[in-house]
Amino acid sequence: MSLLVPPITEALFIIDLIPQKQPFVMVDKLYEFSENRITSGLTISKKHLFTENGVFNAPGLIENMAQTIALHKGYTYYLKNRPAPVGYIGAIKKVEILELPKIGQELRTTVSILHDIMGVTLVEANIHCEGTIIAYSEIKTGLA
Repeated sequence: MSLLVPPITEALFIIDLIPQKQPFVMVDKLYEFSENRITSGLTISKKHLFTENGVFNAPGLIENMAQTIALHKGYTYYLKNRPAPVGYIGAIKKVEILELPKIGQELRTTVSILHDIMGVTLVEANIHCEGTIIAYSEIKTGLA
């Protein structure tokens, strides 16, 4: 399944694709989707739990990466007419936070799936802000 979608910016639709609910939602757009890759968007606002002193902090960036993985699973299940599954973070490694974004800036997070076996997914995640990479990591997730 290799499918490119037009950008999806409907907030309620995005929320239906992930198990997280407000105020813990850290993705608000879907820009690109294929079997092994997804790009999400998030415009930083002061309402986000991880925004302090005008910047979005490191735990928020990691949660954004994890929710981008959840968005990939959720959209995959949506295409199959199935409800979004609940998952969890199994391991995070090789995390590098190079810069913290400010309120009003938009994140573009790309997740590339390296392995997906029996409900366990290993990915490489990269966050860009205004064309510059600001964070990356490898994350392993599992379905509950």
